Amino acid sequence: MTRPSAVHVVLVRWKPDVGEADLHELTESTLAMKDVIPGVLAVHCGPNSSPEGLGGGYDWALVVSFESSSARDEYLSHAAHQPVAALISRLAESVVVFDVDA
Repeated sequence: MTRPSAVHVVLVRWKPDVGEADLHELTESTLAMKDVIPGVLAVHCGPNSSPEGLGGGYDWALVVSFESSSARDEYLSHAAHQPVAALISRLAESVVVFDVDA
């Protein structure tokens, strides 16, 4: 397995009216990005499952690992990422994006 050189983390607090169908659509679209966006090594997403209680009120995370920072940069404008970003923007009350060079 290739070691990632960039990791993209998105934390989301959903609006109160977000339903299971919305989250299912988002999860399917999000996981599909790995198969169509060059340079994506892994995609993980889902609700907070930490027992530490330090989630800061955020409900859901998306973590994408890239083979390079340039692959991360290209992902941002990729056609497969756009509907995911739009759906998160529409459903989210609050979003934090944090990238780390690995």
